[in-house]
Amino acid sequence: MLKNLQESPLLVTGAAGFIGSHLCQALLSRGCKVVGVDNLNDYYDVTLKQSRLKNLEKFPNFQFHQLNIHDRNAMEALWQSYPYIYHVIHLAAQAGVRYSLKNPYAYIESNIMGHMVILELCRHRQGFQHLVYASSSSVYGGNDKLPFAVQDRCDKPISLYAATKKADELISQSYAHLYQIPMTGLRFFTVYGPWGRPDMAAFIFTKSILEGRPISVFNYGEMRRDFTYIDDIVDGILGSLESPPQPQKPGDAPHRIYNLGCHQSEKLKDFIGIIEDAVGKKAILDLQPLQEGDVPATYADIQASQQDLGFAPRTSIREGLPKFVAWYRDYYGV
Repeated sequence: MLKNLQESPLLVTGAAGFIGSHLCQALLSRGCKVVGVDNLNDYYDVTLKQSRLKNLEKFPNFQFHQLNIHDRNAMEALWQSYPYIYHVIHLAAQAGVRYSLKNPYAYIESNIMGHMVILELCRHRQGFQHLVYASSSSVYGGNDKLPFAVQDRCDKPISLYAATKKADELISQSYAHLYQIPMTGLRFFTVYGPWGRPDMAAFIFTKSILEGRPISVFNYGEMRRDFTYIDDIVDGILGSLESPPQPQKPGDAPHRIYNLGCHQSEKLKDFIGIIEDAVGKKAILDLQPLQEGDVPATYADIQASQQDLGFAPRTSIREGLPKFVAWYRDYYGV
């Protein structure tokens, strides 16, 4: 696996992030050379990002650069110093639906300008082979048809974060068409697991239950999410790396979009119950209405990713959440 990717380095943006650090470790463990980029911003605890990096720096074939992806000059200088990068996995972005209501400019800088910088680097690299980039299930907006399929309309985003991710997909389509750059966009569905983000449900709920504080449960608990374990997401990314899209007919853009989800829409109440069992303590629930920018349910149709990428999620929340809780207790010593 990945034999054709071991000769030249791969660029991974967002390397100190949750998904990025897991992906880097998987690539490095398979003998790949990885150039990691991350700005280490303070959207959440920077020490967690630094701890992830320490795990990666144990590998001699890992090189890290602290940069903002929307900084054109810095990224172009980096790109010129690695003339043999022909594969990019672009995961860096300003994350979070709710935070986009507070700091919209961060999303335009990172998610739009940053994506453009990456596209421009790729199109000017002779022999460039494949760009894999992160999209999000948020692009489906208020769609009430379940499961969400890639061919469903996604033109009514209900958050700025979702709008920037959909914009990335559209800009990528135009670049793939104009310059025949093979690109794969991956719509991630609520990723969780060890080393996860502190702004995500598994982390927030585990921390609050252990500390005996109430947890905010939106839509009065009537939420459903397609929770996807990090190892399954990494397998999907690796599968996409090995399967660059090809034009189906003359003039077709080599650009494909896939869902990466568990293909299970779980009740939030069940999700909380599994964490309670793993922690050994009941949660204090603070039931609240649906928040602006949130959707009541997500559910991934993964038929295309199964067929084209060999994607086969294996980890249910009943197996994955106890692993997260065990990591949390070990990392924080609680």
